[in-house]
Amino acid sequence: MKKKILFIINPCSGTTSKRVIPEFITQNINHDLFDIDIQMTQGPGDATTMAHAASERSVDAVVAVGGDGTVNEVARGLVHTHTALGIIPCGSGNGLARHLLIPRDIKKSLGIINDFVVHDLDYCVINDMPFFCTCGMGFDAFVSQKFAEAGKRGPVTYVQKVLEEGLKYKPETYILKDDTGTQSYKAFLITCANASQYGNNAYIAPQASMSDGLMDVVIMEPFNVLEAPQIAIDMFSKTLDKSSRIKTFRTKHLTIHRQEPGVIHFDGDPAMTGKDIDVHVEEKGIRIIVNPNGDKRLRRPNLLQTSAADLFNDLSGLHDDLVKQTRRGIALTKLLQKKFGKTINNIK
Repeated sequence: MKKKILFIINPCSGTTSKRVIPEFITQNINHDLFDIDIQMTQGPGDATTMAHAASERSVDAVVAVGGDGTVNEVARGLVHTHTALGIIPCGSGNGLARHLLIPRDIKKSLGIINDFVVHDLDYCVINDMPFFCTCGMGFDAFVSQKFAEAGKRGPVTYVQKVLEEGLKYKPETYILKDDTGTQSYKAFLITCANASQYGNNAYIAPQASMSDGLMDVVIMEPFNVLEAPQIAIDMFSKTLDKSSRIKTFRTKHLTIHRQEPGVIHFDGDPAMTGKDIDVHVEEKGIRIIVNPNGDKRLRRPNLLQTSAADLFNDLSGLHDDLVKQTRRGIALTKLLQKKFGKTINNIK
């Protein structure tokens, strides 16, 4: 018996036209195995409504054709159902697709749909809003808001916003609580990661897994201008977890308190929330069509990247020690000058 698949296309996602995609899907799907339907979204929220309706009709899979926002909308309509999520990545970042090793080549990604290998995987929730890749607060949420306001998509716009706003952004103080206790951090950003990257191969949590029942919490501590380039290099070389400015841990449930309400992001979409934030994992809560031939080693840094990261962090640690010693020396010199000055005055 043939399986039923609904393809939901967001014509506005990414930077390229989607006009030819319906014909391409029809030509490359295995019609011996699948009966297909193709629908276009008209506006925000349509993909969730369409996906949920398909799950109620017992459609076997709903395939999101678009970027991370489209994937998030479709996935929200499928959580805790028997209908699987498929992905044809056509967005600007494609974070979840990249983590799942689904190629951007449409013909190859349709080949993965034809293979129809389905795994039960985790997703997460931040303040009742499901996310499937990452959520965060601090600088990355601030940039997501600026990115959305810019009206343009793509890595060039993202980098432009990072460069424009990065040096002006002030770290905040956060109080984090999980089952191990409560800690306070002054942080540039905090990310909760179900998958390993933001998109565009920027790996915020290189060790994150969607099948371990845990989310990776990444705390980026304040850093100076000289350290910023290396942090960017570490992110794109999958070695950010080795940075001396990064603290990480894993948990199922996390509450975060900040000093003021503000913006967060979930899968790159910004939203305003209050001072208190709740994030938790929904274990094995969504079925996803995966790449059966994906090489998970591609998510890990190679030997050269690891060695370079280790060397830089050794140098960074040495630099910090030298700075501390220099500050101690200056303080000691000032103290001696003060004492010596008092002695001279007493002699006089």
